[in-house]
Amino acid sequence: MKFGGMVATNIGDWQIFRELEDLEYDHGWAPDSQMIWSDAYATLSLAAWHTERIRLGTGVAIAGTRLAPVTAHSIASINKLAPGRTFLGIGTGHTAMRIMGARPMKAKAFRDYLRVVRGLLHGEEVEHTHNGETKPIRFLDRELDSVNTEQPVDIYVAANGPKALKAAGAFGDGRICAGNEPLGVLARNLDTIREGAAEAGRKIGDDFHTAALTFACVMRPGETLESERVIDEIDSQVVSTLHYWYELYQEWGRDDFVSDRVRGTWEDYKTYVETTMPPDRRHQMLHRGHCAFCPPEERRFITPDMIRIAGGLVGEPDEIVERLGQLEKAGLKEVTLLPPVAHMRSNFTDFAEQIMARVR
Repeated sequence: MKFGGMVATNIGDWQIFRELEDLEYDHGWAPDSQMIWSDAYATLSLAAWHTERIRLGTGVAIAGTRLAPVTAHSIASINKLAPGRTFLGIGTGHTAMRIMGARPMKAKAFRDYLRVVRGLLHGEEVEHTHNGETKPIRFLDRELDSVNTEQPVDIYVAANGPKALKAAGAFGDGRICAGNEPLGVLARNLDTIREGAAEAGRKIGDDFHTAALTFACVMRPGETLESERVIDEIDSQVVSTLHYWYELYQEWGRDDFVSDRVRGTWEDYKTYVETTMPPDRRHQMLHRGHCAFCPPEERRFITPDMIRIAGGLVGEPDEIVERLGQLEKAGLKEVTLLPPVAHMRSNFTDFAEQIMARVR
């Protein structure tokens, strides 16, 4: 099992990637959300210059905010600074698009986007369509040595739905999912990825990477899911689950996907949103603190059942180690942690010292 650290991207706090390297994390992920955080590639450039071993990449880059050639050139530029240890996490843009009042990129367009990015990162000429016109493109003036496509840049596709999963199989070198999936769901999704690969004439090998974006808290003796320190360590990720559910509820017009175990909390949260966030500004307010901090007025929604449903690694060390073993047997190769900004250093350190050291 490999371990990753994902941090709310702040160019003034790039040192966290060097600290992750010192703690022996395998991957350092920089999220890409233009209305919330610093630029992911600018931050990664500093991290790349000041680290030597840790693999670095976007967690995840957003297809809808940049043309495919721009994304390819940006990550290939980072690969100049960190040759052979650069990866591209890429997704359709759940938060980055919605906070502008827009929808994530549609599956068909995303698949073509991945095709273009993969081809360019492999040094190929590809057909690219822009404003309705399709032209062949490739990286030019290679003698200037401005980007690195010699060392491979692995593409890790953020995918949960079947179309995105098949696209990951067709064009990706790996997949990252949101949350720790139940073991059966993880296995089925890996089958869908293999189907997508087969349809594209590829075969997924043992080197296909699988990662899960999640959260963790190593509990101390006497602590419970209601302990203040435990909630402090995980609050931003748990409440982001409610933010995501509300987006789906708005889009689909139904909420039957919400577990009955948290139905009361969900109804309270809906009332809170609809009485405090005006519809014409809701897209600006709904994701406040996204995976970085919990707005004080939303802390009341973090109940023990919400923590369990959100699916993090919360428990005593033996429980977490056992769960990691189950996930690894089911095909997961990396756990990627995204703790709240105020507690990220202590959270990363606790997990490294009490969990990673035991499973390696």
